[in-house]
Amino acid sequence: MTKKILLFCDPGIDDSLAIIYSLLNPDIELVGIVTSYGNVSKEEATANAAYLLHLAGRNDIPIIPGATKPFKPENIAVYPEIHGKDGIGPIKIPKNVQYDIYTFDTLRFILEKNKNELIIVDTGRSTTLCMVFTLYPELMKNVQAFYVMGGAFFIPGNITALAEANFYGDPTASNFILETAHNLTITPLNVTQHAIITQDIVDVISKNMKNPFAFMMDPIFKYYYEFYKEKMPGIPGAPIHDLLTIMVIQHPSIVDYIHYDANVIEGTEAKGMSYIDYRPTSKKGKTRIAMKLHYDLFLKEFKRVMLPE
Repeated sequence: MTKKILLFCDPGIDDSLAIIYSLLNPDIELVGIVTSYGNVSKEEATANAAYLLHLAGRNDIPIIPGATKPFKPENIAVYPEIHGKDGIGPIKIPKNVQYDIYTFDTLRFILEKNKNELIIVDTGRSTTLCMVFTLYPELMKNVQAFYVMGGAFFIPGNITALAEANFYGDPTASNFILETAHNLTITPLNVTQHAIITQDIVDVISKNMKNPFAFMMDPIFKYYYEFYKEKMPGIPGAPIHDLLTIMVIQHPSIVDYIHYDANVIEGTEAKGMSYIDYRPTSKKGKTRIAMKLHYDLFLKEFKRVMLPE
């Protein structure tokens, strides 16, 4: 059954691959892309999303720019060493690519039109999604489910020793989402850091003439992988964090879960750290948190979509 997805993101290489996967997947109907600051600026994220839609011939999908900064602005960092100066590794968007952007109130129409069918996925900072909850609380009750990429439970973070980048970027907004969103699934670093693609897989995809994104797969992979080889010596490929978050919507068995209410620390040196009350006497919660990846299933699904016949 086709899933209607509204994607909040900050492309970014792994966000871009999540968009590409969604566009190529016949079982996903991407009803809108909401862009914001994070891996790059909001403006760069918006341009990158538009370019990917252009390559797919899908200019019918609305792009809605969101937040430019977190609720408690500090020094807003971007990560050219990970994602490239403009966000898609070494890829430069042609200057003649034109696109329209939609007003923020477009989200109200999307929520109303897709009542009880819409799935919201957030693979970036949670600021914009938090704003939508605040503006349209009644409409958000009709969203079918929420999927969030963020957090690191019982393992090191990737932006600090304790915190994952999305939850660190706006812990206030992340906490609001964790407390407010219903039917919520979190895909933290526990699983996403193992969702690795390797050079041999990229080589095959790059030769697939039916994939309109084939030409960019090798250069963006190589750029992304260089960072991870330096930060995680011995890693066999590059982890595509945000892609896994979309993939588990239709393939939940790709990961194993625990069910606890999660929290994010908002201050001190532990800012952005995610945690649960894991003591034997604590109550289990309703939030589904992915904890273990079944890599063979992940790889099988990735190849199925990225290698169209």
